[in-house]
Amino acid sequence: MTRIALYPGSFDPPTKGHEDLVRRSLALADQLIVAIATNGAKQPLFTVDERLAMLREAVGGDPRVSVESFDGLLAEFAKRVGASVIVRGLRAVSDFEYEFQMALMNRRLHPSLETVFLVPAVDLTYLSSSLVREVARFGGDVSGLVHPAVGAALEQVVTEAHRPNRLASAAPTAGCTRPLTSPPKRATSRTRLELR
Repeated sequence: MTRIALYPGSFDPPTKGHEDLVRRSLALADQLIVAIATNGAKQPLFTVDERLAMLREAVGGDPRVSVESFDGLLAEFAKRVGASVIVRGLRAVSDFEYEFQMALMNRRLHPSLETVFLVPAVDLTYLSSSLVREVARFGGDVSGLVHPAVGAALEQVVTEAHRPNRLASAAPTAGCTRPLTSPPKRATSRTRLELR
């Protein structure tokens, strides 16, 4: 029987930390689905299609890895795709309480669904998507933090945001918050079960 694991998140944008967890998750499952949660409550920098493309570029070289998006409850998505394991990363103690609650709720909704917590590589412990967005926004070098395709996408967004005519007239596309005229919203509280 094939063991399928899910690695859910918003991946806005995908980071080297995400790539690290994808690679290490493959030791736990035969197939890994990296699942982008669509969440109307969040205002992402990149559209779902852009995030799908970036993730496929960053982690799509292994045939055991697929990248999909979903809407709704993670437990229901896991049932649909036949996943028995959720993989989550814990960067700090502060992540644990929320992740623990989500793991218990997902188990209540889908009793055979287990959650496995992985600790990031030591050199990636500090890394988050919001931190990468902030560094990119102020023109910092993100090349060591993200895949080159992600770095190029961030550079394009920042460049577009700093064109004088585009700042005033460009309307964001559905599902993203372009242009970057204010600091990215940090995800300090999560309100939907599909995020984790």
